[in-house]
Amino acid sequence: MRRAPVLLGLALVPLGALTSRWGMTGHMAGHMLAVAVAAPLLAWGLTGSGLDPARRYPGIVAPLPMMLLELMTVWGWHLPLLRALADSSLVAAILEQASFLAAGTLLWCAALNVQARAAGIGALLLTSMHMTLLGVLIGLAPRPLYICGSGPFGLDALSDQQLGGVVMLLVGGASYLIGGLALLATLLRTSPKETA
Repeated sequence: MRRAPVLLGLALVPLGALTSRWGMTGHMAGHMLAVAVAAPLLAWGLTGSGLDPARRYPGIVAPLPMMLLELMTVWGWHLPLLRALADSSLVAAILEQASFLAAGTLLWCAALNVQARAAGIGALLLTSMHMTLLGVLIGLAPRPLYICGSGPFGLDALSDQQLGGVVMLLVGGASYLIGGLALLATLLRTSPKETA
């Protein structure tokens, strides 16, 4: 296990709670810290170790099923009813952030698994697309979908939601796109003997 990325990933998790006080933009920044920054760091630290879930449970923690789990988690928590629940209940908010972190970590662990590298690339690129799409839908909605209190910088509810959508599509989309392309580069550099 690589301790430094695991410790850094765990250290970033509480920042999500702090940013969530800044309206939808801060809330989205907290989500992105969990799923697109802390999760890949945790996965990188766990990959190949005895704690790596993809190594321990390769039939379950595989790239495409984990991509679907992450998609359902992210899109589910952004349904207005669940979003309102997480805003009104500390327990639901903790469950929401924990599920983002768990789903993201499982996906990244599955994608980093050398035996499933090609599927991992596909899963990360598909995740980049659905993160970008959800960010665009939230950002371009003609009315506020969520009631998150006052936004940062004195933004009204719609402007705050639009900025939150931009945070999601930039950070979430970019994290998974960069990860997928980086894994693709390693796959292309690998000789046929190394993959056999």
